[in-house]
Amino acid sequence: MSGQVLDGFLTLASPGTFLHLIAGFLLGLAFGAIPGLTATLAIALLLPFTFGMEVKDALVMVAAIYMAGIYAGSITGITLNIPGAPSGAITTLDGHALMKSGQGTQALGVSAFSSTIGGLVGVVVLIALAQPISALALLFQTPDKFSLVLLAVVTVTIVASGSLLKATLAMVIGLMISTVGIDPMVPLGRFDFDSYHLIEGIGLLPAVIGLFATCELIAQAGVPTRLAQAQTVAKVTRPKRRDFLPDRKLIKEIGFLTYAKSSTIGVLIGMLPGGGASMASFIAYAEAKRASRAPDKFGHGSYEGLAASESANNGMCGGAVIPLLTMGIPGDAVTAIIFGVLLIHGLVPGPALLGENFVTIAPMFAALFVSAIFVFLSVLAFGPLYLRLSQINRGLLYAFIGMISMVGVFASSFSFFQMWMALAIGVLAFLLRTFSYPVVPALMGVILGPYLEEFLRRSLIVSEGDPTIFLRSPGSLVFLLMTAMFIWFLRIRPARLRKRAEAG
Repeated sequence: MSGQVLDGFLTLASPGTFLHLIAGFLLGLAFGAIPGLTATLAIALLLPFTFGMEVKDALVMVAAIYMAGIYAGSITGITLNIPGAPSGAITTLDGHALMKSGQGTQALGVSAFSSTIGGLVGVVVLIALAQPISALALLFQTPDKFSLVLLAVVTVTIVASGSLLKATLAMVIGLMISTVGIDPMVPLGRFDFDSYHLIEGIGLLPAVIGLFATCELIAQAGVPTRLAQAQTVAKVTRPKRRDFLPDRKLIKEIGFLTYAKSSTIGVLIGMLPGGGASMASFIAYAEAKRASRAPDKFGHGSYEGLAASESANNGMCGGAVIPLLTMGIPGDAVTAIIFGVLLIHGLVPGPALLGENFVTIAPMFAALFVSAIFVFLSVLAFGPLYLRLSQINRGLLYAFIGMISMVGVFASSFSFFQMWMALAIGVLAFLLRTFSYPVVPALMGVILGPYLEEFLRRSLIVSEGDPTIFLRSPGSLVFLLMTAMFIWFLRIRPARLRKRAEAG
């Protein structure tokens, strides 16, 4: 295995592959830093172009976008108090407070350094655990796989912010979209309304572009072309690149334990389907505040809080890839789209993937590792530019994105109908967002729906319609108990505690 991982790093030495890494990293920085754009959107736009790429170049590019995009959400959060991505929201609390006090360069430097530490820890854990988990997953039977996918569906729903009912309805909408087209078990069309277009089903790409790119364009159409006014900040006069190097005293003050604990939290949350960078950063921030000697500083300019949230953010990247590659379950929205990239190139995520195609996947591991290092190097190279990155004309930017989105959908299917479908799904996603329905459960429903249905029906065929097969299989029973445990600890128990607090 170590030799194959080394081969993955050697693959990056190829000029063409390395250029794909650099291009993906810069794209991730730009999309992550500009408010309204995310790494999810960047990979969604890249998806149709991966058709013409070699598989190693496509995986290297999306890995670089992922690592850079998660980090870059903190850039405008620190400088303008407008997080470029949801993952940068917690970082903004202390980062912008430091910016207002004239410590913006150090805040950006500590943010990048912490993201690098978290990213490296996440990739090391990914390399160490990916194959053992894959070997274990090979023992799964069909009922076990159904219960595992059910666990993912339920977990994604209950960890979504806001109303559980709205998250459930969004998931149901995604599952409904996944059923359109030819029945996977019987060669008959369903829910196609006698349309030869719908008989082919709704493609993954139109769904991704619609749920993220088109939806975002519609939402931004109602926003003034200028950026929302940020709070007044202390200006740094002609910052030099060395000003972005974190002070050794600050790193010592933050402490090794904070970095280790926050990175580990990030990895563990990433491995939980539906966890995501926002949850990882919030939990790590809360734990750092609990254990801090100066908890009063948190929210008012704490480097410890800044480091904790950023270490967890990028630690999540390696963790989220583990369930994707080993069990075919995306850990967050970005890995859900990476799922699509793998499928486009004939690689089916699951227990057999690493056993049969580890050499193909290894460059992706290497790209995540190298990109984590590039995160810190980027603040030294582009630190002064970060302060002006968010001032790009958003009108021109979104017009360009709209064109790329539609051209990409057409290039992938040569179908005008799929372009209209991407637009229709975008309108639906905009309505969901307008009424505070989360979009990510809908995407997970589209992706996981076919697997949920296939494993359910196969299991019932084997058992001749007896549903107790899911309780008689040890693996399936464990996953069902985990599902019940997650529902209890993440929804029912907190609700009871709130009621007691309100009553008392």
